[in-house]
Amino acid sequence: MQYVNNPRQTRLIDSFENILSPLAYKQLTAGWQNLFRETVLELMPVAALKKHFDPTFGQPTKELYSMCGLVFITEFMDWTITEAANAYMFRTDIQYALNLEPEKQSMSDRTVERYKKLIVEDDLAAQIMNDITMALVEKLDLSVKVQRLDSTHVFSDMAQFGRTRMMSVAVKRFFAQLSHDEAAFESLPEALRLRYQPSAHLLFGDVKKDVESRRLLRQQVAEDMHYLVERFSADAKHNTRSTFMLLVRVFNEQCEIIADKIGIRAHPGGDVVQNTSDQGATRDGHKGPGYQAQLAETCDVVNDVQLILAAIPQTAAEQDPNAVELILDVLTQNNAVPNVLFADTLYGSDENVQKCESKGVEMVSPTPGQKSGDAYAINSDDFVVAENSHEVECCPRGEVPLETIRDDAKEMTLVVMPATSCDTCPQRAECPAKRRSDGNYEYRFTDKQRRLDSRRREEATDVFSERYRKRSGIEATNSMLKRVTGMGRLRVRGSPSVFHAILLKVAGWNIFQTARALAMRKAKRLTLVVG
Repeated sequence: MQYVNNPRQTRLIDSFENILSPLAYKQLTAGWQNLFRETVLELMPVAALKKHFDPTFGQPTKELYSMCGLVFITEFMDWTITEAANAYMFRTDIQYALNLEPEKQSMSDRTVERYKKLIVEDDLAAQIMNDITMALVEKLDLSVKVQRLDSTHVFSDMAQFGRTRMMSVAVKRFFAQLSHDEAAFESLPEALRLRYQPSAHLLFGDVKKDVESRRLLRQQVAEDMHYLVERFSADAKHNTRSTFMLLVRVFNEQCEIIADKIGIRAHPGGDVVQNTSDQGATRDGHKGPGYQAQLAETCDVVNDVQLILAAIPQTAAEQDPNAVELILDVLTQNNAVPNVLFADTLYGSDENVQKCESKGVEMVSPTPGQKSGDAYAINSDDFVVAENSHEVECCPRGEVPLETIRDDAKEMTLVVMPATSCDTCPQRAECPAKRRSDGNYEYRFTDKQRRLDSRRREEATDVFSERYRKRSGIEATNSMLKRVTGMGRLRVRGSPSVFHAILLKVAGWNIFQTARALAMRKAKRLTLVVG
């Protein structure tokens, strides 16, 4: 039976005021707990959670708003399940935040786990993150016109295996399931079975650590995997087992067959299994295995504090440039599209700048890649070109061209300059125009090249450097977010649980920031009154 206590319903008497000292009650009502109780709690997705329980039959559920809130608080406080259950029963400030009476509250670890599982399975974390963040933006009257974008690496609760260990553990996990079919397991060569008999931490502990011994060991494991894949691929009783499908996946990612010989791939890439216990984790070439979060944060100087308006959890192998469109979609959905978006070089491709421009957003980012005009002081941006017709009106020295040839399909412009102008030009060595067989000069450039050259001209100015300084502030946010909420290394693994944790931790960070802003505003008002 559903038990719901609407947080909007006000109390005639707040029982917490009677059991706490005046100072304690004052601090409680000025902290994030009061913000949670008055603004956040009513935004919990109780309507979705109610669907799992009968409206009238059976034992009453725990109060659903408080349970959603507890699961949420557990993430951004970085609690274990036991710590969450104890906080529900014993911590007065948490009971206040969850709109509970400060007496006779009971909670078991199993109950917390059950409600958390429901929220993870229903994929409600994104809804919680978006609803709460936009409510906080409205409460603070926050400006969203200027934002910055960056990604941060996140480690899940998994061991970091080398390739050989990871491959051998995949074999051992398959053997654990296969051993339930005694006949099939005993049919395998005894030497093969004995190789994987030790625990995962002791596998091949007697093998020497020199390069050749490790190479031979990895080759042996690869051949064992190939034998098992061939042996059971047509066995309907075993080829649908999760551990067998994982074995096949790891083998295909790490190994290759060339001329009937089993080999180890030199570079399997980042989008491969990193640990058999967390198949959602992939590898970033610089930061290692795990996940990442794409974050868009406000950075307008008029704001008391800055909030993270969009968060997109991803596996570590996802490329940053591909996140721009996803972030813009989230911001559009939340009616929080900025006028200006700062990002680092990885995001600043011409394609992404054009995508932002199509939504009315100016992306401010250093131009990636090698500069097209490195060999010359003059580039396509120095030529005067008509915006609509793409006709080249004159060169940087003011000389009029003989003709302009435009290819709209390729978005390319060819300008032909007279020899009389170019031969005697004092900037001849600095100009990219090339002599033709008829003695005249030509210069060919695309619209994309012209846009990139224009951006590079701007990036060389002090004005751009000063303006771009705002972007670096998100690095501090990433660091504090990990330290305050525990997002650096999560307590969970597997992409559903990891994505859930990331989104709720980011939403929790926004609550802390909002509570800080409200406290600063209150202190400022008191100062003005006293003054």
